Amino acid sequence: MKINVSRIALGVALALLSGVATAGDSQGSAPSIQVNAPTYADLADLALAAPIAAHVRVARAQELKKEAAAGVRPGFGRVYIEAEIVSLIRSADGGLPSRIRYVVDLPRDPKGKVPKVRKGTEFLVFGLPVPGKADEIQLAAPDAQIPYAAARTDQVRTILRESTQPDAAPRITGIGRAFHVPGAIPGESETQIFLQTAANQPVSMTVLRRPGETPQWAVALSEIVDDAAAAPKRDSLLWYRLACTLPRALPGRSLADADAAGAAAIQNDYRFILEQLGPCPRTRTRA
Repeated sequence: MKINVSRIALGVALALLSGVATAGDSQGSAPSIQVNAPTYADLADLALAAPIAAHVRVARAQELKKEAAAGVRPGFGRVYIEAEIVSLIRSADGGLPSRIRYVVDLPRDPKGKVPKVRKGTEFLVFGLPVPGKADEIQLAAPDAQIPYAAARTDQVRTILRESTQPDAAPRITGIGRAFHVPGAIPGESETQIFLQTAANQPVSMTVLRRPGETPQWAVALSEIVDDAAAAPKRDSLLWYRLACTLPRALPGRSLADADAAGAAAIQNDYRFILEQLGPCPRTRTRA
């Protein structure tokens, strides 16, 4: 059955049109739409940036046309959605009502049709509040509506829970100085690399080498490196902060206090850390 979008609903679409049509599109490329299963980094990118995260169930959906779909990129169609909140994972001040409205741009199929968003379909949505409109949200990115899965939702909850802990891994903004100290015997050494963070919280990475042993490395979230420091677990917030942020090479200023041999050792240990962290896979293009 076709849904008659009321003037109020049309107003929602027009009010949110600008953000949905242009988010992540400053260079004129087509909006990114989630088509593959999101990775941990995809979920962390969305969850940490959006003040609203919710598990929703579609109550009504209709494709928008004419002026309500102005600015949609070729190959996409705009859909107006009313959805019931199944579970509010994160909310801006004041929370959300039990039913919300938003618009989303979806890729057309090979026949040029916009996919049907059926009543009862469940999604995870990441959004921004709309001033003065408690029941409306603007998607935080063009692909900030993703198919619901229980494990996916649990992962988002874990990411947000970790991010609010007193000792949460801070956002990395750069690399500070690095130091290398040879040990008392050949083959023994310690490298320490200090990181710069958005909150000016001390973070350092240490690599210890001993003859005949596998190198050990750890991350400390304080000024003191103690026995509690360890390498981060994959798909944890600390792993994400490092693996998805650290540059592929150390900046020259980080080696300013090292001689040639020390600089080479630091660079080698930094490469070792990157290898241990592994890649940061994403299936989406960040806004």
